[in-house]
Amino acid sequence: MPGAIHSAHPAETGPGPLIVLLGPSGSGKDTLISGAREEFVRSGEVLFVRRAITRPAHAGSEDHIAMSDAEFDAAIDEGRFALTWAANGLRYGLPRGMEAHLAAGKAAVVNGSRGAWGVIRRVFPSAVAVEISVEPGILAQRLQARGRESQAEIEARLHRASALTAQVEPDFIIDNSGSVETARAALVAYIRQSVAQ
Repeated sequence: MPGAIHSAHPAETGPGPLIVLLGPSGSGKDTLISGAREEFVRSGEVLFVRRAITRPAHAGSEDHIAMSDAEFDAAIDEGRFALTWAANGLRYGLPRGMEAHLAAGKAAVVNGSRGAWGVIRRVFPSAVAVEISVEPGILAQRLQARGRESQAEIEARLHRASALTAQVEPDFIIDNSGSVETARAALVAYIRQSVAQ
């Protein structure tokens, strides 16, 4: 069910900021999250959320909890997700455990989806959108280089990226067309500012 979204608990959220990275596949969200995680690894203030995804775990992809569709359905039935959605033929789930962290007033960072941003914001009113932007030509090169999609799938992703960009008004934009170190520093600074507020 592409685009299907399931909210387990739309009313229960905490005051801590949920920093949601949004951007097309290949924009470098996973790389930036991984780099930022290293900066905050000793701090209990920032939770870097691991999503459950119906995609096998393999090198070079997001650090996620890999599930089959049957396992994902079971997790929904057992109430283990705060929120789920579907996009690009995959299903995504945010773990219920992140709610307690946010409720304690602490920050959390998650790789989100622009197509699910509306419901993420409804379920987590403290959510802020951080858009990771990349010039289209560079994005196409990155998608081709990682070798996970066919040319037709890459073109579909680029088309979807263009269509979804206008649907979200981000709170903060990071241009990741150039140096990943510069983009990473910008994300780390934004997280620090969010934690300090």
